[in-house]
Amino acid sequence: MRAGDLLRQIDQRLLPLLSRTVARLGETSSRSRVLTGTALLSVTAVLLAAVWAADDGPVGDSTVGEVTRVGVVDGDSVPGYLRAAAADLAALPAPSATPADGTYALVSLDHYLPPQGLDAVFRDVSVSAVFGRVPLPGRQTEIVRIPAQRVPDDVVAAMTELADRKEREAADYRARAAATTDDAELRQVYASGAEVAAAEASAYRAGCACVYAAVVRAQPATLRAVASRRAVRAVDPAPEVRRLDRTVFTPPLPEQRDVVRPPADAALPEQTTSPSESPPAVSPSPTARESSEPAPTVTEPSPTPEQQRSSAPPPTLTTSPDESGERTAQPIES
Repeated sequence: MRAGDLLRQIDQRLLPLLSRTVARLGETSSRSRVLTGTALLSVTAVLLAAVWAADDGPVGDSTVGEVTRVGVVDGDSVPGYLRAAAADLAALPAPSATPADGTYALVSLDHYLPPQGLDAVFRDVSVSAVFGRVPLPGRQTEIVRIPAQRVPDDVVAAMTELADRKEREAADYRARAAATTDDAELRQVYASGAEVAAAEASAYRAGCACVYAAVVRAQPATLRAVASRRAVRAVDPAPEVRRLDRTVFTPPLPEQRDVVRPPADAALPEQTTSPSESPPAVSPSPTARESSEPAPTVTEPSPTPEQQRSSAPPPTLTTSPDESGERTAQPIES
């Protein structure tokens, strides 16, 4: 009902009653009191109608446009991040102050695990997604986010889809390399891309040790138990996260020990010039099935040939020795 309709109904019901009352009252003082009361009632009705109309509007989503970031960025100190995550985990409130379904957290591993090795780490927590890459020595490979609520089944299925996509990418790069005859450096870039994509496809097809982080949800006590398990490097709680589709997770790679830097690719030319005409980039297919609770895809895609040729390679990754004494996963050879 609109405000105008409400006021008309008030007039139709209230004014006839007031008119009859005024007609029966003969004294001026009584008539004055009635008129004053009528005015007050009318003003009150108008105010109530205005408030009702204002509250009847649609309520928007106050979180639109907000993005929460959890993890590290280039240039961050890895030891500093690990200390901060441990402090935040220790400071989590008691279960009585925690949502019934727990707190989201980013779990980083100190080495890459295969799908079958994930259950030992995440057996008693709810997993939303895992992060992985094929750790080829001296090569840049794509970082992928895999929605995975059933571990390890969803991870195995996603790796099969990734292998299919990487095989298509390798074939595309080989075709481009064969068609490039007048630019040796561009041909080298295409050949390198084909080599990396083929190695990634082979690794994913074999169910490689490629997973290095996961997004989980659990109560504080359970998260602290996960932090003490073998292969776990850090548990970074994120109680501020309410929606995964508006959160970006960026866990450190296992080989990043001092400062966060992208791995160098030794197979790319050090100094190149951009070609006058660049071919279109490969459009990858989805890497995994969508989950019922979607999260934003956080990837570090393989550079396109144009990007590889127009910029110098990133600085060589400097790592400190593995002081934990834990076994580190062996990189998969191409």
